[in-house]
Amino acid sequence: MPVLKLIRERFIKEKALKGVRLGVCLHVTSETANLAITLKAGGAEVFLCASNPLSTNDSVASSLVKDFNIPTFAIKGEDNKTYYKHLNMVLDTEPNQTMDDGADLVGLIHSKRKELLNVVVGSTEETTTGVIRLRAMEKDHALKIPVLAVNDNLTKHLFDNRYGTGQSTIDGIIRATNILLAGRTFVVVGYGWCGRGLASRARGMGAHVVVTEIDPVKALEARMDGFVVEPMKEAIAHADIIVTVTGNKHVIDADHLKVAKDGIIMANSGHFDVEINKEALKKLSKKVKTLRPFVEEYDMGKKKIYLLAEGRLVNLASAEGHPASVMDMSFAGQALASEFMWNNRGKLTGKVYQLPEKLDRQIAALKLKAEGICIDTLTSEQKKYLESWKEGT
Repeated sequence: MPVLKLIRERFIKEKALKGVRLGVCLHVTSETANLAITLKAGGAEVFLCASNPLSTNDSVASSLVKDFNIPTFAIKGEDNKTYYKHLNMVLDTEPNQTMDDGADLVGLIHSKRKELLNVVVGSTEETTTGVIRLRAMEKDHALKIPVLAVNDNLTKHLFDNRYGTGQSTIDGIIRATNILLAGRTFVVVGYGWCGRGLASRARGMGAHVVVTEIDPVKALEARMDGFVVEPMKEAIAHADIIVTVTGNKHVIDADHLKVAKDGIIMANSGHFDVEINKEALKKLSKKVKTLRPFVEEYDMGKKKIYLLAEGRLVNLASAEGHPASVMDMSFAGQALASEFMWNNRGKLTGKVYQLPEKLDRQIAALKLKAEGICIDTLTSEQKKYLESWKEGT
């Protein structure tokens, strides 16, 4: 993670986060550990918990506590009660800034921990689902603190969401099932940046890829990218594998489950485990059993459905999440967003903001430098031409 390393070196010299007491809710992986170490190097007190019950790497959590003295509240496979206990343990430290992946900390602060609204100067948000929740809060005038939408950084969603999710989701499915993708019908539910990446990678593995969408523009884009576009009920009836990446609730619902193909494998790469209606799946099934880690068989009598990772993030539950090289840019964005939020504390209101474009492009430039890639620059003549309207045909 060379970009984060360069930021850490500057943070050490400048102590850019001195005075920050930072509550962090992210997937506890080795990449997140690198970010936490960077934030601490910048002078912040860091308190970490998991943003998903199945995404924690226990050895990483242990090392953060033992080797880096970063309090970490996370256990892989924790139940819902423990998950929220850990969130509250981070908030008990009274952070003056938070960092979220799914907006759980911000949600708790605005619902059950309102006393912290007088303490927290702002937050940063990592993922699409979290930004959706936060924009809904802003629309309802419920958001009381400023939030930087790191997910909206070009160096985040164009790379992390597309290439990271695409590869790591395939990785999670293969590790859980050992299935051959070549020749299978692979349905991608949602053609946002995550869906684009997943569809591309599944096609690269030889799968026959079908996309379902609710947005006519995205559906048309999927079509022109060479994918079959079908309604959910049609697609699920002949799907061998179906993966949700929408950030929405019950996109695979009871009506879809009833017409699903026998032996279908279902997985989710959206942030929360609500995209597949698990309650409906249980009600429709006569018995449920675990076949192997992260693979549950739902026997509906005349057919069987296989659910991966309890409908949670399959790429983090049964695999290791995104490779470090792509998380390097995402977490560089988090580090710079934390610095920006701290430097502008008191100047921003309860809205969702975007990181300044200058900082976003700085991350891209650092990544290119780390990769040993040089690019061209505009000449003075070219700059003048682009800034002028007088010279034409």
